[in-house]
Amino acid sequence: MVEAMSGAHTHLLKMLAKKSFRLGSFTLSSGGTSDYYIDCRLTTLDAAGAVATGEAVVAEIRARGWKAEAIGGLTMGADPIVVATSVISAQQGAPINGFLVRKAEKTHGTGQRIEGFREKGASVVIVDDVCTTGASTIQAIEAAREFGFAISGVLCLVERQEAGGRANVEKAASPAPFVALFTANDVRAEHVKFLATK
Repeated sequence: MVEAMSGAHTHLLKMLAKKSFRLGSFTLSSGGTSDYYIDCRLTTLDAAGAVATGEAVVAEIRARGWKAEAIGGLTMGADPIVVATSVISAQQGAPINGFLVRKAEKTHGTGQRIEGFREKGASVVIVDDVCTTGASTIQAIEAAREFGFAISGVLCLVERQEAGGRANVEKAASPAPFVALFTANDVRAEHVKFLATK
């Protein structure tokens, strides 16, 4: 996360804490269990949440100095992040195109796995919503490199800080850096503050 949170980051954190974070008993896609669950799509597919997501991701890419002709990730977690970022970047006058990575190649038509922006050699940023084991992020990294993209950075909205996710993604992304806008602890702390004001 950038040293001092931008206004967009602060707004997105508050929205994730209010809309996407739940306490309870949950089974994760990794098969593990947790006392909390984060469904980022409740924020990234919300009209105001999409704006906050796009603004925060664009701000992070600019702050990191990443050259990004396009942004993309594995469907479905990345989809709303990609669209929001592309739209906001265009509105700001420095467009970042979007692409999506299918979980498997199409068995019809052109049979491609990368949809949308497709320029070999282009500098791209890989995005995901939540990083637990890092499996979906790694799939996107591998597919992007196989296609011929040059990865300048990898970004997720929330890092769960468990299951070796960060280490797994850093290894797959190297030499590109991996950053998380927030940790699960950041979102939990903001959620507790939100509950206290209800």
